Amino acid sequence: MALDPELVAPGRTAIVVNEMQRGVVGDRASLPMLVEAAAPAVAATGELVRVGRAAGVEVVHCVAANRVDAKGGMQNTVFAARARKAAQEHPPRQEDVAAFSEVVPEISVAPSDIVLPRLHSMSPFTDTGLDMILRNLGVSTVVAAGVSLNIGVFGLVIEAVNRAYDVVLVTDACAGVPIEYGRMVVDHSLGLLARRTTVAELSAIWSATALGS
Repeated sequence: MALDPELVAPGRTAIVVNEMQRGVVGDRASLPMLVEAAAPAVAATGELVRVGRAAGVEVVHCVAANRVDAKGGMQNTVFAARARKAAQEHPPRQEDVAAFSEVVPEISVAPSDIVLPRLHSMSPFTDTGLDMILRNLGVSTVVAAGVSLNIGVFGLVIEAVNRAYDVVLVTDACAGVPIEYGRMVVDHSLGLLARRTTVAELSAIWSATALGS
């Protein structure tokens, strides 16, 4: 089903990009499988934000951040325990920690973009101010992109829906691992909550909007 252009009109829409950062899908990442799976989505997200910005759509980058001493970070998940063990075996340098949360250059950050780091939680809506920032911007539709469909994007979509946002999932601008599992998450879970679209469809809608303005 074609996407209703009104649903993603620039005045009411924000692209929320989850963890498209150097420490997750870039040169500082520690999960090669995710880096490989996300490569097409990284390129697609770069195009998505460029087209969105040109049409006046808000862009928000949600990134996971760390401290060298790991203060304030999560302690209560298997994922966090593995990361903590790796950090103990190979203590990070300050410059490595800073680079971890930088948005990958294929997407980049424009002066008009908002970057929201978080020290804890698995979802960008938890204690980051994202909800209030979107509401202050007049946003009612979240266009979701990024990684991973396993956890982060899954949480983004569910929490956005729980806060009464309309959610549009850009299927070629997100990824999970294994790739087949990511597709299953979209087909059998997120597809029941969010409308699905592609970068090409949004590009056509927003390009027409820009021409008509």
